[in-house]
Amino acid sequence: MEEVLESKDFSFPKQEEKILQLWSEIKAFETQLKRNENLPEYVFYDGPPFATGLPHYGHILAGTIKDIVTRYQSMTGHHVTRRFGWDCHGLPVEHEIDKKLGIQTREEVLKMGIDKYNEECRSIVTRYVAEWEKVITRTGRWIDFRNDYKTMDLKFMESVWWVFAQLFEKGLVYRGFKVMPYSTGCKTPLSNFEANSNYKDVPDPELIVSFPIVGDPDKAAFLAWTTTPWTLPSNLALCVNANLVYVKVRNKYSGKVYVVAESRLSELPTEKPKQVVTNGPSDDPKHSNPKAKGSSGGKSKGEVELEVVEKIVGASLVGKKYEPLFDYFMDFSDVAFRVVSDNYVTDDSGTGIVHCAPAFGEDDYRVCIENQIIDKGEDLIVAVDDDGCFTGKITDFSGRYVKDADKDIMEAVKRKGRLIKSGRFTHSYPFCWRSDTPLIYRAVPSWFVKVENLKEQLLENNKQTYWVPDFVKEKRFHNWLENARDWAVSRSRFWGTPLPLWISEDGEEKIVMDSIEKLEKLSGAKVTDLHRHKIDHITIPSSRGPEFGVLRRVDDVFDCWFESGSMPYAYIHYPFENVELFENNFPGHFVAEGLDQTRGWFYTLMVLSTALFGKPAFRNLICNGLVLAEDGKKMSKRLKNYPSPSEVIDEFGAGWDALRLYIINSPVVRAEPLRFKKEGVHAVVKGVFLPWYNAYRFLVQNARRLEVEGVGPFIPIDGVTLQKSSNVLDQWINSATQSLVHFVRQEMDAYRLYTVVPYLVKFLDYLTNIYVRFNRKRLKGRTEEDDCRTALSTLYYGKNPFPSAKIAVQEQVVLLTSCKVMAPFTPFFTEVLYQNLRKVSNGSEESIHYCSFPQEEGQRGERIELSVARMTTIIDLARNIRERHNKPIKTPLREMVVVHPDQDFLDDIAGKLKEYVLEELNVRSLVPCNDPLKYASLRAEPDFSVLGKRLGKSMGVVAKEIKAMSQEDILAFEKAGEVTISNHCLKLTDIKVFRDFKRPKNMTAEEIDASGDGDVVVILDLRPDESLFEAGIAREVVNRIQKLRKKAALEPTDVVEVYFESLDEDKSVMQQVLDSQEVYIRDSLGSPLLPSSMIQAHTVILCEESYHGISKFDFVIRLARPTLVFNSNAVLALYSGNTKFKQDLQTYLFSRDYYNLKSEFQLGNSKIRVDCIENQPAADVVLGKHVYLTVGDYYLSEKTE
Repeated sequence: MEEVLESKDFSFPKQEEKILQLWSEIKAFETQLKRNENLPEYVFYDGPPFATGLPHYGHILAGTIKDIVTRYQSMTGHHVTRRFGWDCHGLPVEHEIDKKLGIQTREEVLKMGIDKYNEECRSIVTRYVAEWEKVITRTGRWIDFRNDYKTMDLKFMESVWWVFAQLFEKGLVYRGFKVMPYSTGCKTPLSNFEANSNYKDVPDPELIVSFPIVGDPDKAAFLAWTTTPWTLPSNLALCVNANLVYVKVRNKYSGKVYVVAESRLSELPTEKPKQVVTNGPSDDPKHSNPKAKGSSGGKSKGEVELEVVEKIVGASLVGKKYEPLFDYFMDFSDVAFRVVSDNYVTDDSGTGIVHCAPAFGEDDYRVCIENQIIDKGEDLIVAVDDDGCFTGKITDFSGRYVKDADKDIMEAVKRKGRLIKSGRFTHSYPFCWRSDTPLIYRAVPSWFVKVENLKEQLLENNKQTYWVPDFVKEKRFHNWLENARDWAVSRSRFWGTPLPLWISEDGEEKIVMDSIEKLEKLSGAKVTDLHRHKIDHITIPSSRGPEFGVLRRVDDVFDCWFESGSMPYAYIHYPFENVELFENNFPGHFVAEGLDQTRGWFYTLMVLSTALFGKPAFRNLICNGLVLAEDGKKMSKRLKNYPSPSEVIDEFGAGWDALRLYIINSPVVRAEPLRFKKEGVHAVVKGVFLPWYNAYRFLVQNARRLEVEGVGPFIPIDGVTLQKSSNVLDQWINSATQSLVHFVRQEMDAYRLYTVVPYLVKFLDYLTNIYVRFNRKRLKGRTEEDDCRTALSTLYYGKNPFPSAKIAVQEQVVLLTSCKVMAPFTPFFTEVLYQNLRKVSNGSEESIHYCSFPQEEGQRGERIELSVARMTTIIDLARNIRERHNKPIKTPLREMVVVHPDQDFLDDIAGKLKEYVLEELNVRSLVPCNDPLKYASLRAEPDFSVLGKRLGKSMGVVAKEIKAMSQEDILAFEKAGEVTISNHCLKLTDIKVFRDFKRPKNMTAEEIDASGDGDVVVILDLRPDESLFEAGIAREVVNRIQKLRKKAALEPTDVVEVYFESLDEDKSVMQQVLDSQEVYIRDSLGSPLLPSSMIQAHTVILCEESYHGISKFDFVIRLARPTLVFNSNAVLALYSGNTKFKQDLQTYLFSRDYYNLKSEFQLGNSKIRVDCIENQPAADVVLGKHVYLTVGDYYLSEKTE
């Protein structure tokens, strides 16, 4: 393996760039697809974005989710085709061209020519494709841009035609009028889900208008409330609720008589006494209430001025005629200008009477048809044109934009004496999601799909799908389907897939095209493009004969949502190609998009698949929430309230993997909003990637140390040997890695991506802070060489990562397996690690992404995993006690007691885990105790946050009984896991059990203390002990040496010798400490601590530092390069007492590279033959007899002798 950089020098972005280069060189994505082509298909539908804008965090989020799932499926034995798609048609593109060319009206497009307009649209569709590919590729996502699909492709459009033709043949298509949200900015109707995507709080006028009742003896008038004055010229009816109570009231001062809902009397304005009484307001503006605010103006003082003349049930008002407000529709007088009733009228706002303009309100249109005021069909008069301006029918306001005409219409009403009250109020109003102009509701002729006929089947198909999170499916999507309305799939626009419908001039003959072949056959024309300007001229002879003329295509194009909903069929040109592929894999396996798509793409997919095949379009779905700015507002380029991805990457050196992990480990993957914080990405680097990298670096350094020290290259040990390891932490980390594999497989199979990262973070914490930390001696070779290789092999991998490898190894454990497990999540970083790790294993795959996902094999050691987890709790509790009493870890303590009811755990903690606990906590002895009452008294408290809502009024009684539980009751409850109190079954999560420490008699809080967590209690004896003094000093010395190594920028593989010099007047005390703690110091350093008197003349000092007042001692520590030491007498004997030969040999050996010389001695079994010195006889030099490689070796040999 190659040497690796320190973490502070490791650049995640630069390493990712190198991996991108590697993937490009080996054609990694293409190779993976080729290798998997004969495996079972996993069908993923990628929702097409518009390429007219650049990718943002929402796209990165959805793309990351898709990439993780598809990478995982590829590693678990599937062929996953991933083709990028582009939404090329519709309003977003046309709106860009309208802005570019300054187009305001439909007539301007027709004047320009549809051909020129469409080609302008085509020219910008792929404007940002290169930028998209660059950004998406840089995120690590593998997806095919070369073989992408576009909704404007001929094959895609032909499949869309086929979809529509199937619906038409099934009787699910009709043409009619429908009041729809209408964008005057884009000059087109919007679907309901588009209209609901952009609401704003805006001020609008509100007014109450009088409608005098024809023939009423009291000259009474109906009062109707409206917030859309521009609809008043088209009024044809008033609507009441038949079940509400209405009142006829007279104002005591003015004498005017009005009819309103009884519960809405507060809406009437205050009026003062007047001399002249008319059935309308005075022109005096003081008589109006211009300050009215809120949904209806608030409660008026005028209520006390009103006299109730009569109470009337709403049903009795039906049929009464009233005087029209305007005379534009007087030709409807016979059937219009009368009262009708419907339950959509409520008394929670307004006056309880609604004015109806059937061309501009969905309920208005329905009610007027049901009451025969207008006829259902295509003859409705819509007095507002496509640009949102009044037509010539409204003579006084002809050509005016309706919103601009509001004030003048109100003035006209006032002049007629019909304005009773006016004001302004703020409410939530829909705006066009593209042009950002206010929507109006307008009746438009359109082609509809009968979604309402499919409602029950849609609801049933929804049950067959699996969603994460499921509440989106069960609530939001279910409710949307339950209230589904017929879907207007046509648009009176230009750039889109034309409706494949040809109709005769008399409307009697209709032909729907389901293929290009059919169109060519019936028309005789050659078709190479299906856009309007390429086919609008094509006619079809009538089948009834020449006298009936020809059939021409209807003008409309498809709503672009119809195209994206057709994607599962159109992107593979079904049914014209890929029939077997489609039919064997439908419904598709997986889709993922944002929460807004519940009313968009998810909905259209479900509607079309249900209509076509009676099935859902997909089986599994992940729905993500919105990525917001840090302040909780929508990310805005204008406001610049969020950092760009490149800024996040550059500022923290984070890399895209960190960004991927940050967004996946957030509420946004549970369909909740994420407030994006760049500091969150940095936290992922610090909390996940650096510990992971450091564990990897530690392995590489110590594997290389074997080579540096001449022990031989690191080759992973075979699996059989690893399985026999008696080391408890080897057994534990094997099991923990098995559990990691089990958990990630389980969660990924359930599409719960958000649960994986927290588990990985915990695993890495265990890896670095337990396995590596507690195994430092083994991994650094301070124990036997075989033990070191076992530990390194365990850290390296586990059971059979390379099935075809010459070395059969165990792919259970740790770095290699964790890399494979995390490869779908962090494709760059895992590849970086893998490319180095694979160098010591023959037969390894060229990329980690070619590897199979690890399998869970064998039984996991649940007991040892639980015991180690509890051990970490014990260590944390003991550290807390030390911190409370200002007792640092380097201060040794004599005893700790661990109290726990589980005897198995106590056996583990007092047995095979004991040495790790004692060393980590610097405690001399550990006493297990399974009597929970010996050191603590138990008390129980109810968890009010859990029980409050559940128990309600019973909470008080239950709480009292919980608090009264005896020690024995509590123990029995903990053992059983539940208890019944006052007929309520309470679980462990309902009751909090506290363990209050019982301090032994005659001992103070400074002498003994305890800390607990759940059912475990740790007790530390804090009394000072002179017998522990020397161990504490030794730890201080070792600590200073380790810090000095770091200061000297030494790598763990750098071999140095450590010299110690006491500066104390009485050096004997420190010498006694060093003598008594010699073994501990040598084990910690990996070499003996040498007296400064042994520094040789040729010793090279690397670093030195003086220390004062360290536990009242002063001393100097020096770090030096390893130095050869010669046994002069033995060397002289080699050459029969020839002093020159002795000096020449020493000079020669000093000139040799230290590590090469060490390797030669190891290969020669501690002996080398020196025969290269000119004019000097050959000599066999023996290590430990003639020469020592270090002063430490010489020192230890002298001590032994």
